[in-house]
Amino acid sequence: MPVSLHHIVIDAHDLPGLARFWAGALGWRILSEREREVVIGPDESAPVGICFMPVTDRKAVKNRLHLDLTCGAQDRESEIERLLALGARRADVGQSGEESWTVLTDPEGNEFCVVRPKATLTG
Repeated sequence: MPVSLHHIVIDAHDLPGLARFWAGALGWRILSEREREVVIGPDESAPVGICFMPVTDRKAVKNRLHLDLTCGAQDRESEIERLLALGARRADVGQSGEESWTVLTDPEGNEFCVVRPKATLTG
């Protein structure tokens, strides 16, 4: 059997706080909360979740990996506003203003994008 994706791991200072942000952003829930690990997902049988692990160092540069979120075209602006209300912030990483995505950061400064809806992963 080939390997499969199990968790996306995000380093965090405030594990429960960042887990709550992402659970709220994605409509997921906290599945496991320990001192050195918090896991969120849509449910316990989901094939992929997000795991938050503690770090002591501060984020200093743009992430090499980030998450892209999407929603219906008619909901995009209201979803961006909802994410901002949860604690996200707008980020400038050199956009021209013509992009089909909006760059935000989570409460600990990790970049993510809200992209236009696509019918396929390559569309």
